[in-house]
Amino acid sequence: MPAPTPSSDTTDRIAALLDRHPVWDGHNDLAWEAREQAGYDWSALDIEAGTAGRTHTDIARLRAGGVGAQFWSVYAPSDLPGSAAVTATLEQIDAVRRMVETWPDTFALTLTADDVEKAWAAGRIASLMGAEGGQSIDSSLGTLRMLYGLGVRYLTLTHNHNNPWADSATDQPSAHGGLSEFGVEVVREMNRLGMLVDLSHVSVATMDAALDVTEAPVMFSHSSARAVCNVPRNVPDDVLARLRGNGGLCMVTFVPAFVTPDIGSWRADAAEAARARGVDPSNYTAFRAFTEQWEADHPVPPTSLEDVVAHIEHVRDVAGIDHVGLGGDYDGASGFAPGLDDVSGYPNLLAALADRGWSDDDLAKLASGNMLRVLRGAERVAARLAAERPPGTARFDRN
Repeated sequence: MPAPTPSSDTTDRIAALLDRHPVWDGHNDLAWEAREQAGYDWSALDIEAGTAGRTHTDIARLRAGGVGAQFWSVYAPSDLPGSAAVTATLEQIDAVRRMVETWPDTFALTLTADDVEKAWAAGRIASLMGAEGGQSIDSSLGTLRMLYGLGVRYLTLTHNHNNPWADSATDQPSAHGGLSEFGVEVVREMNRLGMLVDLSHVSVATMDAALDVTEAPVMFSHSSARAVCNVPRNVPDDVLARLRGNGGLCMVTFVPAFVTPDIGSWRADAAEAARARGVDPSNYTAFRAFTEQWEADHPVPPTSLEDVVAHIEHVRDVAGIDHVGLGGDYDGASGFAPGLDDVSGYPNLLAALADRGWSDDDLAKLASGNMLRVLRGAERVAARLAAERPPGTARFDRN
């Protein structure tokens, strides 16, 4: 289904809005693509010259999409051994920092909400980092603190597998019941630092356990609504409702398998077929390779921009307008809806919402205002906790 074509008046309205309130996206995997495609060589993956056909993201398309702030994922596979995951995460951090250094007129490394606003005032794209999965800290609060010191501003508590202290949405239930005692200490230490607790990828039990513990707003960096598309990676309504009291937000993802029910079912069938052939669906690289072959005989159902709109409006209706954002997951998935094919597509989405009656104030909250508020909230909590308690000393016993 082709994307709707907004009127010229709506196009002008969205362009003016994005000049004042640029998009702040919750999750982009360009750094991993740089590893896979070019061994982190930014001259080989030249996002200034343009990388259409190779990635979803380059400078021209970020500008066209009105992107003013991006959480760049510093991802490591969740089945890597702990020390290897830490090394991979550090390499990802280095890649993002070198990207910023390579194009300093475009990007600014930002650590605080004030930094983000300064980057916007200078016409640069605020660049923050989010570590995708608790494997990246190897069960060490010291490692967590060092990642924060290097600029990581959120940690997704799990990726596709359980870790020694938290349960994933896409692994078997463990003895943690969501979070172990050490997992509770991880959340407490993140609050003390001002690192955002990201609940994408985690089990519902982990969502609830983290919300029970945290003193700061949480985020879902790239998740959608389970009531609209019933897959484990999405957020159930009772958890969305808790965001009102917590102050956090759900950044709706555009991943077709998480927004379009028919594709969610297609992916579940593919996962069953993969297991029958000895492929673990939780292994992102192996499962992606499997589905590329499986798709030849099992075409993927269509997806649409309207499917994403349905999730955004559902999150708004359940959690409230102050608790919804955007987390595309570009360069971390494929097959995005027409009109949302790459990072240039955000104006199309905002235009569709405008045509459905969204006010400029509400569109501004969705685009970046809510995320700015959430980060400021985490910073305020950290300032208070830093005066109240020392750094955590708990350490997971690996023996």
